[in-house]
Amino acid sequence: MKLNKADDSKNPAHLHRSLTLELVRVTERAAVAAAEWRGKGDEKAADDAAVKAMKAELDTVAISGRIVIGEGEELECDDLYIGQSVGAGQGPEVDIAVDPLEGVTLCAKNQPDSIVVLAMAERGGLLNVARNVYMHKIAIGAGYPAGTVHIDWAATENVNALAKAKGVPLSEITAIVLDRPRHAALIEELRTTGVAVKLISDGDIAGVIHAVNTEDTGIDIYLGSGGAPEGVLAAAALRCIGGQMQGKLILDTPAKRERAIAMGITDHNRIYDVTELAAGDVLVAATGVTDGSLLEGVRLRRDWVQTSTVVMRSWSQTVRWIRARHAR
Repeated sequence: MKLNKADDSKNPAHLHRSLTLELVRVTERAAVAAAEWRGKGDEKAADDAAVKAMKAELDTVAISGRIVIGEGEELECDDLYIGQSVGAGQGPEVDIAVDPLEGVTLCAKNQPDSIVVLAMAERGGLLNVARNVYMHKIAIGAGYPAGTVHIDWAATENVNALAKAKGVPLSEITAIVLDRPRHAALIEELRTTGVAVKLISDGDIAGVIHAVNTEDTGIDIYLGSGGAPEGVLAAAALRCIGGQMQGKLILDTPAKRERAIAMGITDHNRIYDVTELAAGDVLVAATGVTDGSLLEGVRLRRDWVQTSTVVMRSWSQTVRWIRARHAR
């Protein structure tokens, strides 16, 4: 098998491949900090620990970074706020999207699939969205023709079209949906069609990734609404691993619409595809905090700590799985 070898020296516009390992160090450090709070019922303490660790490690990386998706607005949080400068101040100008602890409730309850996620792109490559904005999302794997599903179609139309494209009966399709009261009608509609529904209590970045890794997960489609920042992070991952996704922002208040305009979003009904949510060369790293179907959680031992991370790059379509042991 011949491996694709990315020669960054011939592509100066791309992010240097050495940054991939730097991102791993960032997500590893945040995950270890959060893991100290697993199962202790304190969501804020777990999130604060991850944020503090992530910011400290980011500031050692040789980049001129800008947070475009973070913990909130500048006056809402101390660190990793939208617009904050991060990095050592020398190196490529990049935009960064972070979820220092996706699944804070999962971490606090020591339940599966709590992860730390960070995406880095060339300046202007990531859609800027506010933390309190939600997004309608739909995602399927890469092995289907473009237009197989559409975010404006009813759930029944989408799963029927997907089953036809896959060549299987509806009973062999599995959808993944966030378990929220707002999705009650969606879940009922899906079950009425005969589709199996996997409900997740939190963590829709992992949910989207599961939906495009059908061979490994048995999940065929992600449907529903969730955080818009998580949608951008999921799209960044899909740029690296493949898959189709559409997103439509839910700007349901005047304040959200005004903030969207200030962030450069003028078409409030626009449907975004993967390349519009995350463009250019993109790097993504995710480290498990708790055990899950995507990543193993942090192992805390007396003399060492073990972490499990996936790091991806869109330009080379490289996915690396890194299990690291760190001395305490």
